[in-house]
Amino acid sequence: MDFTLPKEYELLRRMIRDFARQEVAPLAKRIDIEEEVPREIIRKAAELGMMGVPFPQEYGGMGAGELGYCILMEEIGRVCTSTATVIGAHTGIGAMAIYLDGTPEQKKKYLTPLARGEKIAAFALTEANAGSDAAAIRTRAVRDGDDFILTGSKMFITNGPIADIVSVMAVTDPSLGPRGGITAFIVEMDWKGCSVGKVEDKMGIRGSGTSELVFDEVRVPKENILGQFGAGFVTFMKTLDVGRVSLGAACLGGAQAALERSIQWAKARSQFGKAIVHNQSIQWMIANMATEIEALRSLVYRTAWMVDTGQPFTRYAAMCKLYGSEVASRCISQAVQIYGALGYSRDLEIERMFRDARIAEIFEGTNEIQRIVIASDIMRQEGVRISP
Repeated sequence: MDFTLPKEYELLRRMIRDFARQEVAPLAKRIDIEEEVPREIIRKAAELGMMGVPFPQEYGGMGAGELGYCILMEEIGRVCTSTATVIGAHTGIGAMAIYLDGTPEQKKKYLTPLARGEKIAAFALTEANAGSDAAAIRTRAVRDGDDFILTGSKMFITNGPIADIVSVMAVTDPSLGPRGGITAFIVEMDWKGCSVGKVEDKMGIRGSGTSELVFDEVRVPKENILGQFGAGFVTFMKTLDVGRVSLGAACLGGAQAALERSIQWAKARSQFGKAIVHNQSIQWMIANMATEIEALRSLVYRTAWMVDTGQPFTRYAAMCKLYGSEVASRCISQAVQIYGALGYSRDLEIERMFRDARIAEIFEGTNEIQRIVIASDIMRQEGVRISP
């Protein structure tokens, strides 16, 4: 077993780390305060190929697969969760849905400008009464000749305020339920009837825009059906599986940053005549953080390898999201404790990291849902079918 990354991936990490430190990190506090990732950051990331890291070069991507994409998300997640979230919603789920189930024509038309960063993507699933219960969506798409008339609204959509192209799930036959009655569509937000509704005022990831999207009798051509007609639920769940791996990578970056800052502070901070790094209680917190981070790193990159080599990975993707989000929350919480009162102050970035981390246990499927996914997969292999 060789856990060494190929040289080209190490070079990719170095390039992304330099970009993150030089271009993103100096603006992270401003991004949080002004509630926006500057378009200049997105433009520079696009010029370096970062908006399409996992996608094939024939569609404008870098061709680095899920492994390269996890490297990207880890490194950006180390310096700014808002920026990582914008890229993650764009690449990991919005554009990924088109890559996974789009036709060659759809990929050429939509995935190519998305992978190049010329357009921004979003993924529209959640509704007021359909969060964890994704099959309960009410947005409708009614056939009208060769088109569909899309009507409804989505909420809590990451990149909603800035998206150009959105993967949308809608009911096409209520009598069939989620398995056969839901279809995915590719929607251009400049079409008549598309608009941005309420923009959320959030606790964390404030630089990442989250909003309602409203579809008022939007005419969608049949050519924009994404995947098989009636199989939109499958397309979206498949997309979320992949997205959860890279979300775990972003959490890994945040946890690693918390550990590094905790060590630096423990070495610099003195109490009772000595640096607090000499206190066993501090050492144990650092040891716990480092151990969980290494376990998470192994899980994330093993799962990325499984994705790239075509192995079943749904259970492990759920583990990446579940364990990654909880490790990040624990590590950053311990960092706040090590910093003491200063960790609670907005003068330091630890406070922002604490607020930013909390959402990872909720979006892209709550951690309770991830536990159901993991247990269901385990029981299925044991010949036991768990009732929903």
